[in-house]
Amino acid sequence: MSFDTKALKNRIKSVDSTLHLTKAMELVASSKIRKANINMAAASEYSGSVENVIALLSGSRECKKSPFLKEPTGDKTLLLAIAGDRGLAGGYNVNIFRFLRDYENAEILPIGKRACERYGRGYASSEKFSSADAAELSKRLCTEFLEGKFDRLGIVYTRYVSMMLQTPDIKWILPIERTKDSKTSVIFEPDEVTVLGFAVPEYVSGVIMGCVRESFACEVAARRMAMDNAGKNARQIIDDLQIKYNRARQGAITQEITEIVAGSGQQ
Repeated sequence: MSFDTKALKNRIKSVDSTLHLTKAMELVASSKIRKANINMAAASEYSGSVENVIALLSGSRECKKSPFLKEPTGDKTLLLAIAGDRGLAGGYNVNIFRFLRDYENAEILPIGKRACERYGRGYASSEKFSSADAAELSKRLCTEFLEGKFDRLGIVYTRYVSMMLQTPDIKWILPIERTKDSKTSVIFEPDEVTVLGFAVPEYVSGVIMGCVRESFACEVAARRMAMDNAGKNARQIIDDLQIKYNRARQGAITQEITEIVAGSGQQ
């Protein structure tokens, strides 16, 4: 019985150490949430503004023949896959990798350490991915698209629904989806086609940055929830082990008393 109490006591200490670790990670995630949400909102506002300009241009008759609006003629697809830099975030990374199984023939360009470990070289950090990185990547992708190295460009990222829910999703960037012919009072100088040529790299860069920022906000939220759940489970395990420990200790004391009483009766 003494062995049982010792083993239970060691187990309680082990789970308690894990509880302190999950609590610390939850606090770190909580401290990053506000900044991540602010960055996500700012990136979303910018990409939304650029998308509105692209929507106006894509509806222009002059832009119909732009190579950025042409229909795909092949099946070469390039996907930017955004995952986290670390684990312990619930199903955040796993859900992205599972989502990508539906595009097994696509070429993958990873963003984030976990994605790079799975798919090869790319951008090793989603948290530190900067606007300069997005601009450089956008310029290269637009050039490769015009050269015909791929027919479609999409981003697989995690969409922020709420603190409790984040879902994997895909956003197609190139070719640009044409809107219906529209008349607008906006005047583009020198002309719509020229402006479109300059706007597309900014558009691609803005969408990439928005998806990266949104994915990172999802990662932080998912990690906080995962650590909160892990902490609750650890506390429940400690409570259960404490009950078992008290029962084992009480049993050991009762046995000792019984042996003492039995020994005194024999004398």
